[in-house]
Amino acid sequence: MSIIEDKADDALGRRVRAEREGRGWSLAELAGRAGVSKAMLSKIERAEASPTAATLSRIATAYGLTMAALFEVASDGSRLQRAKDQPVWRDPKAAYLRRQVFLHPANPLELVEIELPARQEAGFPASAYHLVRQVVWVISGRLTLMEGAVRHELAAGDRVELGPPSDIVFRNETAQPCRYLVAIVRR
Repeated sequence: MSIIEDKADDALGRRVRAEREGRGWSLAELAGRAGVSKAMLSKIERAEASPTAATLSRIATAYGLTMAALFEVASDGSRLQRAKDQPVWRDPKAAYLRRQVFLHPANPLELVEIELPARQEAGFPASAYHLVRQVVWVISGRLTLMEGAVRHELAAGDRVELGPPSDIVFRNETAQPCRYLVAIVRR
């Protein structure tokens, strides 16, 4: 694991624990609300396991947060954030790389850059989308986005606005990596 990923897992573990403790929830209560085992939650909080994007999505939804909010870092008040300071996280299952480009509590807009490796996919339950509206814009490569039973095939420059909440699968069916931006507006 890289130093960036180690730091991300440590910060993520602290954030998951702080959110849980701030609500006065036990591990069992969070496990029940998120549909994630107590053992896995404990490992995440201690940075002994890196959760998949789907697991993080379930945890965030249990808290009533977007996944991006779990990666939120304290702001120094500056409106400028250098690329090196933007939180980066790698999904251990799909190996996709997630960069939190923009997130601010006072602004409903979030920007996330994703690099999805060749022949990989990441899926999210409909519950992850009830708090947000999203637009996906492909920067490079090709992306197949399954929105429930609807299949969207996107090439560089193409964009799609997601509809009502449904299960979503982001899939790279090609031999080349795909980069895309997700613009999220919190409701």
